[in-house]
Order: sequence, then C-alpha cells, then structure tokens
Amino acid sequence: MRLGIKRVFDVVLALLALLVFAPFLLVIAAAIRLCDGKEVLFRQDREGLGGRPFQLLKFRTWHLGACDHSGISQEADRDRRVTWLGAVLRRTSIDELPQLFNVVKGDMSLVGPRPHVPNMRAGNGLYHQLVAYYYLRTRYLRPGMTGWAQINGFRGPTRNAALARRRIDHDLAYIQNFALTLDLWILLRTALGGFMVKPSSVTAARLP
Repeated sequence: MRLGIKRVFDVVLALLALLVFAPFLLVIAAAIRLCDGKEVLFRQDREGLGGRPFQLLKFRTWHLGACDHSGISQEADRDRRVTWLGAVLRRTSIDELPQLFNVVKGDMSLVGPRPHVPNMRAGNGLYHQLVAYYYLRTRYLRPGMTGWAQINGFRGPTRNAALARRRIDHDLAYIQNFALTLDLWILLRTALGGFMVKPSSVTAARLP
C-alpha cells in the first residue's frame, strides 16, 4: 500500500515538475547544443529495482567523444572532459533533471538510493566487495533522483572507502525508515541546496 502511494506521488509530482520546468529544460538543451554539439542527453546503463538495468538520462556535461558510458572512470577535480557549461550543470545538479522522465516511466523514484552503474567501484575495488550488504539497497525500492545519502553529502566519486561505506549505510537507513513524510523532507532539503553539502563536512546523519 505504501509503495503504491509512493508511486502515485512520484508520477504526479514528476509530471508537474516537467510541466513547470519545460521552458527551462528547453533553454538548457539549446545551450548544450550551442556549446558542444547536438547530443543533448547522455544515456547510461544503471541498476534499478532488483538490480535490473535501465537507461538513466542526464543532460550531457562531457565533451562529445569523451563520455564514459560505462561509468567506471569517475570524474576528477577540474576534469578536462567536462565542458564549462557541464561544470555548472553538475555543480547545481541541473544535469539530473531529465531523470524526471525516468520517474514517469517507472525506472526511478523521486527519492531513493541513487542508481549505480553495473560493477560500480569504490575504494580500490568493486563496491559489492567493499560492502557485503551492498545489494540490499536495490532489493526493495526503486532508485531515486535524490536520497538521504545525497542530502547528507555522500555523492560524487567513491574513491574514499570509508565515505563509500557510509553512503550505503545512509541508503539502508532510508529504506528501513521509508515514509512519504521523509520523502517530502528529503525533496525539500534537495530543493534548498541539499546537494551542495560536501562529504568533508558530513557528520553522523539522523533521520527527522
């Protein structure tokens, strides 16, 4: 029942967001074409509910020909593969907005553990080797555009093993405490700049 309500909530809010942001999305698409060629969207295989693959959508932020569709090569600071416009889109998380279409389609939820690429790496090896309970994060809920881990600063590269483990712990904490009110809180925090929190400033997270 709760999952059904969550799905209705996701679809209604995603459709409203697409309607409201449509002019803005078109402007961003036009800016990407003017900046670096005609391919506006970047598509990448990610693991969805139950580990099933789907194609995640983003605004393209890397130069044409430099895009890593495998997701194995993680972005570095001042990565030269990223366009100047792409750097702005990444810093503000605007590049994630096309995932509203993934939400409507049913691949994703507005809130949930972020979808990882197959064979995601963390620390010096594979994520599932670093964290024994890694696969629990995709067993029960659809992956999300934002999540409890992200608003607490656990986003971006996963080279630091300790921070990578804490990201999974935050994902599981969300799954165990899932409620529509928590989703609303996470969406509000995201809208108010929750994505701008840096991992280095993160302290122990507490659910509201």
